[in-house]
Amino acid sequence: MSATKSIRKVVVLGANGTMGAGSGAVFACAGLPTVFLARTLAKAEAGRKRAVELAKGRLAPDAIEIGTYDDHIAHVAREADLIFEAVSEDVDTKRRVFALVERVRAPGSIVATVSSGLSIAALCAEHGEDFRRNFLGIHLFNPPTAIVGCELIAHADTAPEVVQAVRELLEHALDRVVVECADTPAFAGNRVGFKVLNEVAQLAEEHGVAYMDQLVGSHTGRALAPLATIDLVGWDVHGAIVDHLWDKTRDEAHASFLLPAYMRHGIERGHLGRKTRDKGGFFRVDGRGESAVHHVLDPKTGGYRLLAETRPAVPAFVERMKAAIRSGRHPDALDALCRATGKDAELLRGVLLGYISYALGRVGEVVAHGSDIDRIMGFGFNWAPPGMLVDAIGPARTAYMLEQAGLPVPPVVSHAASTGMALFIEPVEPSRFFIAA
Repeated sequence: MSATKSIRKVVVLGANGTMGAGSGAVFACAGLPTVFLARTLAKAEAGRKRAVELAKGRLAPDAIEIGTYDDHIAHVAREADLIFEAVSEDVDTKRRVFALVERVRAPGSIVATVSSGLSIAALCAEHGEDFRRNFLGIHLFNPPTAIVGCELIAHADTAPEVVQAVRELLEHALDRVVVECADTPAFAGNRVGFKVLNEVAQLAEEHGVAYMDQLVGSHTGRALAPLATIDLVGWDVHGAIVDHLWDKTRDEAHASFLLPAYMRHGIERGHLGRKTRDKGGFFRVDGRGESAVHHVLDPKTGGYRLLAETRPAVPAFVERMKAAIRSGRHPDALDALCRATGKDAELLRGVLLGYISYALGRVGEVVAHGSDIDRIMGFGFNWAPPGMLVDAIGPARTAYMLEQAGLPVPPVVSHAASTGMALFIEPVEPSRFFIAA
């Protein structure tokens, strides 16, 4: 730990929420004295119970202290080296919490937000110099007890020693894979990931839900198909993220952030994905166990049909990709996609090339290096990193295909094509990110 900044005790605000409980479990499992605060003791206790469950035997039930904002924050905040805010992703709610924190925190204590994409500078703009110098973002991915990728986001006033101390904590005490990001909308992982997710949701209106999730499935390097991922995240959360990106960005992928009208109507009717089991999202399951009946959304009508009756045939080139992955020949899987003809192959190539172009195009704007994008997409989203895909396809071939598709060729791809250097440099096997065939 830095000689000028030592983090020995953590207080988590909003501990009853999903990210509060999960993040608190990570701190406590690392041996850091951790306190959970919420509006009531019952909510704080619920957060502690959830943290113990997430820790899976690594935490004793009393390993985390609990308290309330009204009765305990003044005392706890003065003792905390890190005050970790995990309340709802709402600017006004966060600002009210930070106003309270500023009144009671010890000078020099670090304040961090787990925001997944709000402006770090804007969240602390109204506060004093000491607060701003010690304020930054720590974006952990859900669930943080299982996903090790995280983003560290400083703003213009954050002191360098604060960034260093938090990075050391994350990497050495918490075993995180840390990527430093610029204070830009949704940072790196969510900006790239939700561009792809929303693009697939847009395509589903024309091509169908089951078709798109089968086409852009595990053989493309992702743990869960895109539309099933949105159901897991929640349509309301997805909508809030892409609406924010639509409002705050004006880049080459701006159109990809427009939430489809059928999804907005679904959200208004309470169709939020897995969290609304009775209404569903892209998919709905009626019943449980062996008697469960699976349905899939028809975006054009808003109704549901039996999944078994709408499941499309698997394209032959997809079968070739899966066979290559099963035998560990990942470059051959991408070669099968590159060589394939027909509308199915063209559609999938468009999605994957768009991912590569947009992700690696953020180098220099959001992150410093191509490896940063690879690390956050691999260890944060559990997707095949774009640099790995470029290496598997071949940098020169990738550059040519991007040009043919009318997509920007990122400078890091052009450089790899001209030098023959590999883009993906992480010491892991390709199978780590090609989850299943």
